[in-house]
Amino acid sequence: MPGFGDTQARVLIIGLAPGAHGANRTGRVFTGDRSGDFLYRALYQAGFASQPESISKQDGLALTDAYITAAVRCAPPDNRPTPEEFHRCQPWLEREIALLPNVRVVLVLGRLAFDTYLRILKKQGVIFRRSEFAFAHGRIFRITPDQPMLLCSYHPSQQNTSTGRLTAAMLFDVLKVAQASACAFDQT
Repeated sequence: MPGFGDTQARVLIIGLAPGAHGANRTGRVFTGDRSGDFLYRALYQAGFASQPESISKQDGLALTDAYITAAVRCAPPDNRPTPEEFHRCQPWLEREIALLPNVRVVLVLGRLAFDTYLRILKKQGVIFRRSEFAFAHGRIFRITPDQPMLLCSYHPSQQNTSTGRLTAAMLFDVLKVAQASACAFDQT
């Protein structure tokens, strides 16, 4: 499953994997499932999306200043990617990141996306120890002055949103931080 969005984006959003009944069915990441419904409403409210919902690749949705992708490229059984799936898919994510030259903020949706992005940074020699980074919703990491800021959010899975672990206000707040930080990065 390829990523989707503005190729000149300053905000890169990394999720886990295509949903079996969403992206795997519709052909676009976070499209046609409840996680996507939750995410695109927040993206619309924050000014990143042209409409608050995404039901198909042909629904007219456009992203502005945001690009969405996933750590794993195919729908994993039981929505639980194996270490091998992460390993096989990592080169795709690395290449996608390299093709997005304007990214100033990387927003990871969930711990597994966080771990994947940190593995990429470690492989590139940007960080030396993964242990210096702990995932928490709303946590911000400024890794180096020339590296995009890393911002964490819980994944908008139905499990997180239906239990209140992630609310619409929490996700909106993180998106506003991403937006403001991308602007601030360009001013430094």
